[in-house]
Amino acid sequence: MAERGQLPHPAKRLCCRPGYGSGCRPGQRAGGSGPGGGALCAGPSSAAAAAALGLLPLGKTQSPESLLDIAARKVAEKWPFQRVEERFERIPEPVQRRIVYWSFPRSEREICMYSSFNTGAEDPTAGPGGAAAPGGAMDAAAAAAADENRLPFRRGIALLDGGCVDNVLQVGFHLSGTVTEPAMQSEPETVCNVAISFDRCKITSVTCSCGNKDIFYCAHVVALSLYRIRKPDQVKLHLPISETLFQMNRDQLQKFVQYLITVHHTEVLPTAQKLADEILSQNSEINQVHGAPDPTAGASIDDENCWHLDEEQVQEQVKLFLSQGGYHGSGKQLNLLFAKVREMLKMRDSNGARMLTLITEQFMADPRLSLWRQQGTTMTDKYRQLWDELGALWMCIVLNPHCKLEQKSSWLKQLKKWNSVDVCPWEDGNHGNELPNLTNALPQGANANQDSSNRPHRTVFTRAIEACDLHWQDSHLQHIISSDLYTNYCYHDDTENLLFDSQGWPLWHEHVPTACARVDALRSHGYPREALRLAIAIVNTLRRQQQKQLEMFRAQKKDLLHRGVTSITNLEGWVGHPLDPIGTLFGSLMEACRVDDDSFHGFSDFTENLGQCKSLEYQHLPAHKFLEEGESYLTLAVEVALIGLGQQRVMPDGLYAQEKVCRNEEQLISKLQEIELDDTLVKIFRKQAVFLLEGGPYSGLGEVIHRESVPMHTFAKYLFTSLLPHDAELAYKTALRAMRLLVLESTAPSGDLSRPHHIASVVPNRYPRWFTLSHIESQQCELASTMLTAAKGDVRRLETVLESIQKNIHSSSHIFKLAQDAFKIATLMDSLPDITLLKVSLELGLQVMRMTLSTLNWRRREMVRWLVTCATEVGVYALDSIMQNWFTLFTPTEATSIVATTVMSNSTIVRLHLDCHQQEKLAGSARTLALQCAMKDPQNCALSALTLCEKDHIAFETAYQIVLDAATAGMSYSQLFTIARYMEHRGYPMRAYKLATLAMTHLNLSYNQDTHPAINDVLWACALSHSLGKNELAAIIPLVVKSVKCATVLSDILRRCTLTTPGMVGLHGRRNSGKLMSLDKAPLRQLLDATIGAYINTTHSRLTHISPRHYSEFI
Repeated sequence: MAERGQLPHPAKRLCCRPGYGSGCRPGQRAGGSGPGGGALCAGPSSAAAAAALGLLPLGKTQSPESLLDIAARKVAEKWPFQRVEERFERIPEPVQRRIVYWSFPRSEREICMYSSFNTGAEDPTAGPGGAAAPGGAMDAAAAAAADENRLPFRRGIALLDGGCVDNVLQVGFHLSGTVTEPAMQSEPETVCNVAISFDRCKITSVTCSCGNKDIFYCAHVVALSLYRIRKPDQVKLHLPISETLFQMNRDQLQKFVQYLITVHHTEVLPTAQKLADEILSQNSEINQVHGAPDPTAGASIDDENCWHLDEEQVQEQVKLFLSQGGYHGSGKQLNLLFAKVREMLKMRDSNGARMLTLITEQFMADPRLSLWRQQGTTMTDKYRQLWDELGALWMCIVLNPHCKLEQKSSWLKQLKKWNSVDVCPWEDGNHGNELPNLTNALPQGANANQDSSNRPHRTVFTRAIEACDLHWQDSHLQHIISSDLYTNYCYHDDTENLLFDSQGWPLWHEHVPTACARVDALRSHGYPREALRLAIAIVNTLRRQQQKQLEMFRAQKKDLLHRGVTSITNLEGWVGHPLDPIGTLFGSLMEACRVDDDSFHGFSDFTENLGQCKSLEYQHLPAHKFLEEGESYLTLAVEVALIGLGQQRVMPDGLYAQEKVCRNEEQLISKLQEIELDDTLVKIFRKQAVFLLEGGPYSGLGEVIHRESVPMHTFAKYLFTSLLPHDAELAYKTALRAMRLLVLESTAPSGDLSRPHHIASVVPNRYPRWFTLSHIESQQCELASTMLTAAKGDVRRLETVLESIQKNIHSSSHIFKLAQDAFKIATLMDSLPDITLLKVSLELGLQVMRMTLSTLNWRRREMVRWLVTCATEVGVYALDSIMQNWFTLFTPTEATSIVATTVMSNSTIVRLHLDCHQQEKLAGSARTLALQCAMKDPQNCALSALTLCEKDHIAFETAYQIVLDAATAGMSYSQLFTIARYMEHRGYPMRAYKLATLAMTHLNLSYNQDTHPAINDVLWACALSHSLGKNELAAIIPLVVKSVKCATVLSDILRRCTLTTPGMVGLHGRRNSGKLMSLDKAPLRQLLDATIGAYINTTHSRLTHISPRHYSEFI
């Protein structure tokens, strides 16, 4: 990081030494406030602190710190050195030395924070050793360790441990040294010169000659810093150079300057001569200023006090990541930057806000924003999530409970500037969200029905801007966050009733997302205890409101149930909300479950957020503050998650907002699934399930819900699986209630006039705005499948679930999937088939058939085949039933070609073990079906009907008659030829001949159709007629002459007729004359004339349309 290979920034304040009085000495760059002291102190006088942190053996006796060290350390942490000089006329040299000594940072955590991204692996400040990762996590742990070894902080530790740091010198507030980079296979050994300036336990500037450019400190800076922290007694310490120069006389000063020039004459001689000329000139600028700069002196009073942050590198890196457009892991890198901002905020480091400002400026300058706006396209989902995190971080920053008013005013001005830019992204991704102001509680007042088109669009910064109006001065709020014992057990009036519950625990009535944003801000700024206290008060408030809402609904229940409609009580849901209120409460409470009481105070150690193992066991840590007996942070976390997930809320507008609702719901449920349920948590589940079922319009599982409500399928599936082993009745009741999907109902309520903001246009054209509808339907299907699986063997529950599926699921593909799932479960190989579940599967299959009968579905044939398979498993009566009612389930083609054919197959008869009587009954049903289908659709079903009726003479004759009746009323020549060939194959040549003649009447072959697909059929018909005898041939030739105009086809027929005698094929016992037929006599004369005429017409036609080239060739 910093300016590699360059000199440190020039000093800001000038220094002269007339004595030990006040003077002005140059300071160093700095910026804001940050954490002063660290956990790891160094030096002989910090031995007690080191021992307390485990750096020294326990039980080893250490002498107490001297008063000088204590005072010098406090001064070094808080006061700029100029103020010390101005405050005291004379500062003894030992005091100066101790102040300079203690001014260097003593905490390795800050060094780590400014030198490495948080990789999410184990503590990077820990030693190289460690326990092996358990089980299958070893590969992941090894990969994480390999990544960590490449971090600058890890590499710096390795350089330090390898003895690569040398020539360490501290002059005043300036540390320098050399770090040797060991030779690698492809690179020689290099020596890097490192210089560090510091002030009030913060590094204020760094330089290194390694030439590496990055946001964070390089490994060489880390190595030198850790050397100073861990080995302070091995560092040569000198007072600022101005102090040393003051102690020299004129000759010494001249010798000093001349030796300096001699040693570095090539570098400093031009500068020395220039300075000498300016000093000797009376009117030069340098002589107008008293004193001279000193790069080793302490900071001036005006200097900001913050850690060094290379702003230019931050901007360049963010710009680079954004330009990669989501490729090469740029999104991950930007998320790591956001995590670094949170880490700085938690350390109360002012660079957090500074760094976020730099990041935001680059985000706002992203050229893709204007491009997307011009093209009317939406940004990618990952990019949108980065903007969400940006807005959430600004919310945390402006809600810092201890920020100064001028700071907040500066942030507000900047936020408003960004907010006014045209390309600033909107909060909900695509549309302006007409939601209430952040500080207003729901439901809305009289202004809720104002024209939404007049409202400005809410951007990602809107909530942070609104949060600038919030403050922390409320006395009740201050009591909540500052004390564990703030209670009121004896209250009577209504005012106090708003502040405490019936147990005396404090409540906090505020717009829930806003209140939770306070919790997030407290956590983010390193106040975990205060955040926990406020979170508990908010959860207690939510539970009290839930009870009050239940009582209110019970009073109005009769009227609401009579009307059958309700209004949305929450225009913005808590799950999927931009501020993620439920996630914040859940995270705060779960954090308290896994952090012990001592480490939870203030800052945790290095391992915090650096390597939390996912297999953590959450415990019921006793919580005596603000909670009932037996309750814990864990039960509270689970309960608030259930309350939030079960809230009835309106489906937001826009694709991104709807996807965010689904995503956040699934994320919260996945966190809940990590918790192992015990008896205490099961009680919470039971309690909340009952509340949700009885909660009316405030619950997504209430008896009456609004058509626009977010469905509860995903949440209900989790509730069902959690409750099933403990309370099956309640589990089924909850899941069955959640099966509703009112937005797809064909009839919708016209609107609730009692709600000013009610959307009156809740008609079927509303639901296409539900962009996640397919996902919602799939979740509904998953819930139904889970219930079917669990209900196997229970007739009553299966019937109930079946009824719910048939009533609530409107997608044929999802019902078909459920039918298949039920079939698989019912026919598992390791058990006998479950006939009840098979019947459920069959019922669902029948419903799919009815739903898709009149609509196009590319899986229809698969569905029909599967239904026959399912009916076969159920039994012969099921097959007979579907054939009896085929017209409500199948098309005629499906019924004959798939259903009846499969039923009549040998495999089905063998599978069902049918006797002769059953076989005949089933065959009779199949023949009846075939005849009905043939009458309804003879074109497509006649051949199948004939095939199915072969073994029954009466049925076969009936089918044949149906074909004859239909031949003149719509059947094509190809269908008739096919049936005619079938008749010949079955040994009915005269019937075949009859059908062939009917087919010829439908045929028309023009002169140029010499490749027509019907030519083979014509030749076959003529051959059939010829084989039957002269009379049949004489009867068909006029039909051929009339229908066929193609000369080549006619000549082929003529040639074939003259090669053999009529009836010569010897078929069917007919006598023949034994003589070849003459071309001069009928019937071949007519065919000969037609052939000659066809050739003449063909020639004329071709000559008429001949091209010049072809004409020349013809001549």
